[in-house]
Amino acid sequence: MRQNRLGRSQVTVSELAFGAAAIGNLFAPVTDAEAQLAVTTAWDSGLRYFDTAPHYGLGLSERRLGSVLRGLPRAEYTLSTKVGRLLVPTGPGGGDDLAEGGFAVPATHRRVWDFSAYGVRRSIEDSLRRLGVDRIDIAYLHDPDDHAAEALDQAYPELERLRAEGVLGAIGVGMNQAELPARFVRDTDVDAVLLAGRYSLLDHRGLTELLPLAAERGVGVVIGGVFNSGLLADPRPGATFDYTAAPPELVRRALDLKAVCESHGVPLRAAALRFPAGHPAVASVLVGTRSAAEVEDAAAMLRLAIPAALWADLSERGLLPPGVPTPVEVG
Repeated sequence: MRQNRLGRSQVTVSELAFGAAAIGNLFAPVTDAEAQLAVTTAWDSGLRYFDTAPHYGLGLSERRLGSVLRGLPRAEYTLSTKVGRLLVPTGPGGGDDLAEGGFAVPATHRRVWDFSAYGVRRSIEDSLRRLGVDRIDIAYLHDPDDHAAEALDQAYPELERLRAEGVLGAIGVGMNQAELPARFVRDTDVDAVLLAGRYSLLDHRGLTELLPLAAERGVGVVIGGVFNSGLLADPRPGATFDYTAAPPELVRRALDLKAVCESHGVPLRAAALRFPAGHPAVASVLVGTRSAAEVEDAAAMLRLAIPAALWADLSERGLLPPGVPTPVEVG
C-alpha cells in the first residue's frame, strides 16, 4: 500500500488509514477479540496509519489499539490521537456512555473540555499511558468548534512545544467542519488537518477554501467520513447522513451516484473511498472499521481500478463540481 508524506512533516501515512472509534464500542459493543482481529487484519492488509482519541469509548479505543500496536515494529506504523477532552474518573455506578457520548461502555469517566496548555500536555501523557507507547506521531486538536480562541492561543502553542521536544512528530486539527481548520492552516504552522465528512462524493465543502489553501501551504489532509455515516455505503430511504436520517433529496443524489458507478462496473463504496485522493492535498483516507470483514472490504475497494470515464460521467451529469480534481490510475 502506498505511503504518502504528510504535508511538510517527516511523518508518512498509508493511503488508507484505520479509524479506531468503532473498536471503542461506537454505538454498539465490540469484543476485545473482534477489536484485536480488526487491527491485525488492517496490518496484514497493508494499513500503516492508525488513528484514535481519548473520546472514543472513554479511552477504550486507545487501550485496545495500543495492545496490538505494542507487538508491532514501532518504526513501521504511524499513530495519531487527539487532545481537547480530558477524561476525569467518576467512579462506578454511573450507567453507560451511550446517551452522553455514543459509546457502549460504562460511564466510569466524564469528558471535560480543556484546550489549555496544561490540559494538552496532560492529555498527551494520559494517551501515552493508555496506548503503552513511547511517542505519538500526530496529535490533533479535536473538535475545537466552541473553543477556537483557547485552542489557538493555548493548545496550539503547547503542541508546538511538544513537537519541538520530539514527543510528537506532527500536529494538526481534526474537525467535521472546513471553516475553522482553514483558519488554523492560514494562521498557524500545523502539519495536518483531519477533515471528517466535508469532502466526499456528496459533500464538497472542503473544496471551497480548506483544500486549496492546504495544498498551497504544504499542509497534509486526512479525509474521514467518506461514506457520510452510511448513505454512500448503502444509499436507500432511511439511510443516515452525518448520523441522522438523510433527507430525500440527498438519498436521490446518492442513488444517482450509485447508478452511474454501477454503469461503469464500480461499486459506489469504491468510488466514495477513492474520490478524495484525487486532491493533491490529501495524503490519506481514514475509514472507521469495527471488524476484520470491514477492513478487508475497505482494502479491496481501494485496490479496484476505477476508469477515468466514471469521473468524467459524474462531472457531466452535475454530480461532481466543475473542475474538481479526480483520481488518476497509476500503473
